[in-house]
Amino acid sequence: MILVIAEHRDGKLNRATLETIAAAQGSGGPVKIAVLGSGVDAIAKEVATADASEIIVVDDPALKDYTADGFVLALADLIAAEKPERVFLPHTYQTRDFAPALAARIQRPLVTDCVAIKGSSYVRPMFQGKLQADIAVEGPHLATFQIGAFRADAMKSGTAPVATRRASIEVDGSKIRQKPEAPFKEAKQAVDLSQAERIVAVGRGIKGQEHLKLAQDLAKAMGAELAASRPICDAGWLPMDRQIGSSGQTVAPRLYVALGISGAIQHLVGMKGARTIVAINKDPEAPIFEIADYGIVGDLFEVVPAMIAELNK
Repeated sequence: MILVIAEHRDGKLNRATLETIAAAQGSGGPVKIAVLGSGVDAIAKEVATADASEIIVVDDPALKDYTADGFVLALADLIAAEKPERVFLPHTYQTRDFAPALAARIQRPLVTDCVAIKGSSYVRPMFQGKLQADIAVEGPHLATFQIGAFRADAMKSGTAPVATRRASIEVDGSKIRQKPEAPFKEAKQAVDLSQAERIVAVGRGIKGQEHLKLAQDLAKAMGAELAASRPICDAGWLPMDRQIGSSGQTVAPRLYVALGISGAIQHLVGMKGARTIVAINKDPEAPIFEIADYGIVGDLFEVVPAMIAELNK
């Protein structure tokens, strides 16, 4: 049995959870989904649409605000009671915070940042995505999955809502050492690009900071978030929270429009999971075209204004 740990915040399910459920469904065997927190009936109802054998709710006042200690305590007891062969989690900042401690507590191996499953082994990137390694694991273990490795819309839905059960687990609040605080943000405009449905990203082909308005206008016309490759953020043209790639955010939007981005491997590992990729670049040999669904070889300063005009009609 595979136990998927759902992630949510402020009453909203993280879309990466749906991707992780899809990974579990394709691995064979029954799938159960665990929802932790306090007052999480709405989240449990949302994931109950998935094709799974059961939804397990761990509802405790000590889990109202996320803490690593609270999740480790609750999940250690839940895993001991359910005895899943594998525990799947989305590879998010929150998971990276508590999963290593959980693995150490229950003495199970942890394989992180997986992008594919090969039978009983996993595929994960190494050396900033330059290589991929096959990781074989024996016995019960935990695995986390990179955002975009599996598509959320590939999750199979059930014919009827899945039965929900409340686990008889109590969390000792006196053992929680952390004091919950608001998630860290570098600036007021900080954004979680991993949840964006559409993204317009700019690269060195934009030439100068004064030309960013062109990309901003396209993003506004599309109802998209604005992002960038590393050189743009390193130059200070956009804040670092807008960077996509191995040293930035990993995204998997429905639509990704790349403006003047050549497609270095460090950038591709952060966005190759997008459902549809549109690349605009004047270099016909740019690596970005190798993964693009639609490629436009041309000057972005001519192509983008034409796109904006059409979108605004």
